Amino acid sequence: MEKELEYDFIGPWSEIKLEILKKYAKAYSTIISNQTKVKLKHVYIDAFAGAGHHRTKETGEVVDGSPINALNIKPSFQEYYFIDLNSAKIKALSDEAGKRSDVHIYEGDCNVELKKILPKVEYADFKRALCILDPYGLHLKWEILQQIGQMKSVEIFLNFPMMDINRNVLRRKIDSVSEEQIKRMNDFWGDNSWREIAYKREPDLFGGYEEKTSNESVTEAFRKRLQDVAGFRYVPRPMAMRGPTNAVLYYLFFATHNSNGEKIAKDIFRKYNSDNRR
Repeated sequence: MEKELEYDFIGPWSEIKLEILKKYAKAYSTIISNQTKVKLKHVYIDAFAGAGHHRTKETGEVVDGSPINALNIKPSFQEYYFIDLNSAKIKALSDEAGKRSDVHIYEGDCNVELKKILPKVEYADFKRALCILDPYGLHLKWEILQQIGQMKSVEIFLNFPMMDINRNVLRRKIDSVSEEQIKRMNDFWGDNSWREIAYKREPDLFGGYEEKTSNESVTEAFRKRLQDVAGFRYVPRPMAMRGPTNAVLYYLFFATHNSNGEKIAKDIFRKYNSDNRR
């Protein structure tokens, strides 16, 4: 007998993120659908889609995940692309989508599957996309961000996994970090330049030592990297998503080539987090 899928439990910070994504996706779809001068086709891409539902840690209540929220938005996106590695979650999401011809579901590594999907939304073909990149940790490769940034047709929300980075990479002493973890960080960042940002050299009697810098220094460098290296024109200050002890679990980035998109995202961020009210 097939075991019933157990939905992931999410905290209040993830519920806030879902609200942010839903609000922006609604505004995005409305604006593009209402354009009359140039008719654009817009699609929704979720690279870590999950099963479509979650349970809240506080009450155990089942809540809609980002794919289901997107499917329910009016006016609708014209196509939906959902990716996940977990076959049970893919099956659950497929059952939710039913026989809808506008929904395309991929089981596999998003770093591979996105290379098949992104060519379907080229700028010159009057295609546009909103892409949700919500990895649980350092599971996304920089080459994907670089590809999206150069396309100019895709806007992204990105989970910058600060907790995974601090726990496994940015130790007090970099020499104690395994080569495997350093490779994960290099793949996510695109090279090893993060080391110069995450650590500063402090003098001592023995010739000096490397001292870890702040989360803010790392995320600001990544924000600039999304602009200067990946090529996104607008990357507002990310929103810190905090857990019960007020520690930062991850940062929610938004990146776009559209000034209106940046304005809408910044307005939404301000409503949800005092860190961004400046």
